[in-house]
Amino acid sequence: MSYFFNPAARVEHLEHVAYYESQQPGLGARYLAAFDSAMTKVCEAPHRYKIEFPPDIRLYRVPGFPYNILYRQVGADVEVLVVAPHRRRPDYWFGRL
Repeated sequence: MSYFFNPAARVEHLEHVAYYESQQPGLGARYLAAFDSAMTKVCEAPHRYKIEFPPDIRLYRVPGFPYNILYRQVGADVEVLVVAPHRRRPDYWFGRL
């Protein structure tokens, strides 16, 4: 199984990479590695993680970084809907559905 980004989620994700890299060289790469590791686990068993928003939107936390990945299975793939900071209002991304 593979994953793809909602267009707004891709922009958000790349902004996180750029932000961390601007804070400390190499930190953006560490975030990217943590995200990739998280998505590998999600793609191995997308139904393993809790449904956060019924009927099918699930949540996985990026290890070591303050972000949640909200995703859903679409056919044989996983769609990343949002890479949400823990401190941002929780429903800002609902328009992406």
